[in-house]
Amino acid sequence: MRSIARIASSIAAKDLRVEWRSRVVTNQVLPFAALVMVLFAFALDDDGITERVAPGLVWLAVLFSLVILVTRSYAIETADGALDQLRSSGVDPVGIFLGKAVALAVQLLVLEAVLAGLAVVLYRASIGAEGLALFVSAALLATLGLAAVGTLYGGLAAGVRGRETLLPLLVLPVLAPVLIAATRCTESAFGLEGVDVSDGWPWLGLLAIFAVLFSVFGAFAYGPLIDE
Repeated sequence: MRSIARIASSIAAKDLRVEWRSRVVTNQVLPFAALVMVLFAFALDDDGITERVAPGLVWLAVLFSLVILVTRSYAIETADGALDQLRSSGVDPVGIFLGKAVALAVQLLVLEAVLAGLAVVLYRASIGAEGLALFVSAALLATLGLAAVGTLYGGLAAGVRGRETLLPLLVLPVLAPVLIAATRCTESAFGLEGVDVSDGWPWLGLLAIFAVLFSVFGAFAYGPLIDE
């Protein structure tokens, strides 16, 4: 277990260093996600509608950004054969999976914090202390699920020609439960449509089950998938 933790921390640190030096999240992904939300605001062009759909738009922007982050991460790994070298050197694939998932989760959390703030400003949403606790809990669990699925399917599509277009087709349908549950939690956190904050807490169970399921499955399936 210590060996796996050491491998995971090294992989996560490496991916985060790559991001820190390239600034892709801050210079490309964040502007893209913000632009998606702004365009939706202009397209809907109704204060009442935008307030109601704000939670869904936040998570849609996160899902679109996830595809970009995963595609870029594995493009770097496959460009110089780094992933193949890790596997041929006998590095435990569980550690690789966990490390890449942690790095992806950190980037997603930063993105979600910015987008939530943008939703409050752009869509005139409001959130109280209890709602903030619900949103943070939902964001943490949803991020774990998103990172696990993105890492798993990114590894699956890494060696396939046309992975840039294949990855969204693989990832987005699987993440539908996360989108639904996270949106319901965020609606309750923002108090939209008269929904009470307490109505959002049960949806955390679905997010938790999804996160645990794909984290465990991904950890064991990642090695055979990237070997193929």
